[in-house]
Amino acid sequence: MEHIAFIGTGVMGNSMAGHLLASGYPVTAFTRTKSRAEPLLAQGARWADSVREAVQDADMVITMVGYPQDVEELYLGPDGIIASAKPKALLIDMTTSSPQLAIRITAAARERGLEALDAPVSGGDVGARNATLSIMVGGSETAFNRAKPLFEKLGKTIVLQGGPGSGQHCKMCNQIAIASNMMGVVEALTYGLTAGLDPRTMLSSIESGAAGSWSLSNLVPRMLDGNVKPGFYIKHFIKDMGIALESARQMGLKLPGLTQAEALYQKLAALDTKSLQQIARDIAAGNQGLTEPHIPAEALSGSELGTQALYILYLARLI
Repeated sequence: MEHIAFIGTGVMGNSMAGHLLASGYPVTAFTRTKSRAEPLLAQGARWADSVREAVQDADMVITMVGYPQDVEELYLGPDGIIASAKPKALLIDMTTSSPQLAIRITAAARERGLEALDAPVSGGDVGARNATLSIMVGGSETAFNRAKPLFEKLGKTIVLQGGPGSGQHCKMCNQIAIASNMMGVVEALTYGLTAGLDPRTMLSSIESGAAGSWSLSNLVPRMLDGNVKPGFYIKHFIKDMGIALESARQMGLKLPGLTQAEALYQKLAALDTKSLQQIARDIAAGNQGLTEPHIPAEALSGSELGTQALYILYLARLI
C-alpha cells in the first residue's frame, strides 16, 4: 500500500487519518502540536519531527490545515512539501483554501515532477468521523484516479470538478450556500421562539419539507441543547467566506447574502468570553425550550465557537 504523510491533525484531520490507518495505509503524521497526533500514534502512525521528515519517503501527502497562509508555507516554503517530496509523489491539499493558490501549487509541483490535487471537503466533524465526507477535487484525471481509492476511505461523494483550483471553487459554492442557509435557519428558529412555538415540534415539521437542510437537521438540535462546541470553527468559516468574497470580487460578482453573513459572523467572533457567558445566561432566562448555551472557558472569543453559535447573536438581539 502507498505510504501516506498526513499533515494537520485537528478536528477533521485526526478522524480522516484514522480511517486511513484502519484501512491498512502506513501513515506518518506531522502537526505543530504533537499532542494532537497522540490518538493516531496510538493507532500505529509514525511521528515525524518536521515537514521534510514526514514527506521525504511518502507516496502521497495529505494536508488538512487552517488557513491559506499555512498551505502556502507548507507547500511553497524552502523546506516545504514541494521541495522535500520524492519524485512522482502525489500532493493532496484538503484544506479549504484559495483557488488561485491551488493553481500555483499545482504548477510548482509539476515543475518538480510531482502531481497535485486540491480536494476540500464538506460534512464537518460528523462526516469526518463517519467517513461520509463530500470531496470536491480539482486537478488532472490521472492524479484523481490515483487518489480515488484513498478518497473512498474518507467520503461518500467524490467528484472531479475540473482542472487545478476547481475543487476549491466548488467548495466556495458550498460555503456560499451554507452561509445564507445558516441565516435562514437561525431566523426561522428565532421567529418560532418569539411566536411561542415549541422549537423541537417546529423543527420536526419543517425539516421534512422544502425547508429541509443539513444545517437545519444537524445544527438546530445542537442549538437547542446549548451545544456551541466547534464541529467547524467560526474563525475558519470567516476565512472561507473571505476567500469566496475575494474570488467573487476578482470575477466581478457581488454576493449580498454572503456579505451579510460574513458581517454577522465577524460581529459574533468579536465578542469575548465574559460577554458571551452573560449573553448565554440572558438567552436561557428569556426563551422556553432552550438550554443555556455552554460557552467553554478556553474559548477566548466567539471566533472559537462552532458555526451554529450564530443563533446567540439573533436571540440576544445583537444583529
